[in-house]
Amino acid sequence: MTEAWGPEDGGRRPGPVRIRVPAKINLHLGVGPLRPDGFHELTTVYHAVGLFDELRASHGDTLALTMEGEGQGELALDETNLVIRAARALAAHARVPAYARLHLRKSIPLAGGLAGGSADAAATLLACDALWGTGLSRDELAEIGAPLGSDIPFLLHGGTALGTGRGEVVSPILARPTSWHWVLAIAGDGLSTPEVYRELDRLRARGSAPAALDSADGLMSALRQRDPKVLAEALGNDLQAAAVSLRPELADVLKAGSDAGAVTGLVSGSGPTVVFLATDSGHAERLATALTSAGVCREARTARGPMPGARIT
Repeated sequence: MTEAWGPEDGGRRPGPVRIRVPAKINLHLGVGPLRPDGFHELTTVYHAVGLFDELRASHGDTLALTMEGEGQGELALDETNLVIRAARALAAHARVPAYARLHLRKSIPLAGGLAGGSADAAATLLACDALWGTGLSRDELAEIGAPLGSDIPFLLHGGTALGTGRGEVVSPILARPTSWHWVLAIAGDGLSTPEVYRELDRLRARGSAPAALDSADGLMSALRQRDPKVLAEALGNDLQAAAVSLRPELADVLKAGSDAGAVTGLVSGSGPTVVFLATDSGHAERLATALTSAGVCREARTARGPMPGARIT
């Protein structure tokens, strides 16, 4: 990477700019009623984990996106892609030409409940801000990104945070430094987030959904205690029943993790990735091996959290 002045001093980087951005899981996801704008009111606790996408931004005479890794050949690289949309949104806000060559190296699965698209948009905002020298703060970038994706503001900041509204209003959670160890059981095919929300509405309308989660206070208290067993009791996801309804084999994944000795497991966000809590790194490795051997997921990856949000490398 070419060393140069950065956005904090108003400078424009010759480039390239390289960004690493984490995936997110939801430790608590309480889904409220449908709002007039078509979104549900949410109370969630975000947690950034060590599964990363990388974005490289270089100067160009147009706006172009290439990629490699997860989703190559499946993910559209046109104006519908959140990377392109984020670059154009920043350019419009800063009144600069939307010119950049962007290359995405994906490790976060598509439509996996891990906010891969929002992660890539967050990386794009930070990369283009540095490349173009627009000099915006992360909070300002979050304001630009929020209309594009509810998870984007969190992924610019990372760590562990409370999300409200439709998830875009983010407040950091202050807790003693603790590393939590996770195993991500990744499915072969993704799930549509809007479809999962519709299924939850349908289950609730017929009275077959579990009771909605209450506030996230219990989860935030559990995080401060630094005990995996205490944290396990506080985890919850209102979307899990809907995801399992649409993808019944997720129940087999949850059972396999339990049988293999996970402290607990839950569907991540809208799924279909299932996350399992482990006591330490060795336990996580053993659990990942057991899940892979059970054949209930495409692959199982270990990850630690919390992690910082999008960062220039």
